Amino acid sequence: MTKRIVLAITGASGAIYATRLMAALLESDCELHVTISPSGVAVIKQELDVAVSLSKFDPKSLTDYAPPWSKREAYRLSDEAAKRLHYHHYQDYMTPIASGSFLTDAMVVCPCSGSTLAGIARAASSNLIQRAAEVHLKEHRKLILVPRETPLSVFAIENMHRLAQAGAIMLPAMPGWYHGVEDLDSLVDFVVARILDQIGVGNKLIRRWGE
Repeated sequence: MTKRIVLAITGASGAIYATRLMAALLESDCELHVTISPSGVAVIKQELDVAVSLSKFDPKSLTDYAPPWSKREAYRLSDEAAKRLHYHHYQDYMTPIASGSFLTDAMVVCPCSGSTLAGIARAASSNLIQRAAEVHLKEHRKLILVPRETPLSVFAIENMHRLAQAGAIMLPAMPGWYHGVEDLDSLVDFVVARILDQIGVGNKLIRRWGE
């Protein structure tokens, strides 16, 4: 059965995790619902030198991309995969993912900024990303948050604790080094593989411990 996944991209560093995750989910035949904050767009431009339009979103701007340091060929969005990718403007509360009646299998916020973390933790949604995350919590569906910041303030730690108590999975972008690291792609794939594991999407992005 096709999994329906919500992916939110916010303004923390680590945009490459989001683009790699998008490609992996589409390669796995998932139905993907994407929303991006303005800060997320700014970070994508700064880190990947990719311009993303929130008003006229072109999914290929993110899917058909490989950084100059990558040895991997860019993923090419097919017509079939494009039909499974749905974009939602971060200010549009009338989209399906704003409602608990729209059934999903999981939501991932990758990367997850500190302000997004705080908004979700305090149920003070100021955009669609935070609203959709609150929906997943109240409906007891899987919510995976991928923060990428160090060091952590006591407030960020408290927000993570509060969210973990509410059922969210805290999955910091902390790549391991035990799986035969050969290049930067290996480190990106480690984090993406752990996200896919949590939402039940099979993958062979990394060599597993003991294999």
